[in-house]
Amino acid sequence: MKDVRKFFIALLIGFTFSVSSHSAFAITFPDKPPQSDFFVDKAGLLDNDARVAINDIALALLQQEQIPLFVVTIPSLASYDGSAHGIEGYATQLFDHWGIGSQERNYGMLLLVSVGDRKARIELGAGFARNYDRQANDIMQSLIVPAFRRGDFPTGITDGARGMDAMARGLQLPKATAPWWLLPAKIGGALFLGFVIYNLFKTGRSGWAWALIAAIAVVVFFVLRIAAKSGGSGGSSGGFGGGSSGGGGATGSW
Repeated sequence: MKDVRKFFIALLIGFTFSVSSHSAFAITFPDKPPQSDFFVDKAGLLDNDARVAINDIALALLQQEQIPLFVVTIPSLASYDGSAHGIEGYATQLFDHWGIGSQERNYGMLLLVSVGDRKARIELGAGFARNYDRQANDIMQSLIVPAFRRGDFPTGITDGARGMDAMARGLQLPKATAPWWLLPAKIGGALFLGFVIYNLFKTGRSGWAWALIAAIAVVVFFVLRIAAKSGGSGGSSGGFGGGSSGGGGATGSW
């Protein structure tokens, strides 16, 4: 009898310890945004223009198509005890915890960015039925990740929201916003090319232009190889109505 009593006491102590340990490291989530916003920027990645653009895009989508779209940035998964779940698991639980969308019309959309983990996730409501995984991946790889790789988070997030809006409406995905330096780079490249051509005509094969062309060709070759390898890696209150995830999505890293 004493052995049985000791066994149950030990079992109770173990259960209590297990529950307390689980509670101490339970996954947590950011609070929902206020009614005026469709984003929660805990990582401080959004400038004022991006915040205004996201709100405009999401509000129009909610009013016109009854599809809620939210953007969330966090410093890291670890800061919310979510490392063990990965970006996909955390996005799924955040989506369900907030109840994005509604039970009747389960078409919620979430863009989650974990800057410390260098990962982002597009999570879709169950109503999308995993029919938009390819489009979500196109948005991630063509609109979001390239901007993140050059450190331009406001543009990547805004373009991602624009892409998700187009996907939800059944429209063609928009083109990525060109970085500010692209036009000056094109002008400088054209001037440099003209100078190289001038040198070729003036000096023939004895000039420095041939050596420069060969060096550029080698650099471009290796850059393209690296790019190929990395490319394969890898009122808002109306938007919360008990919706759930499970409709697919896409993950990206940079």
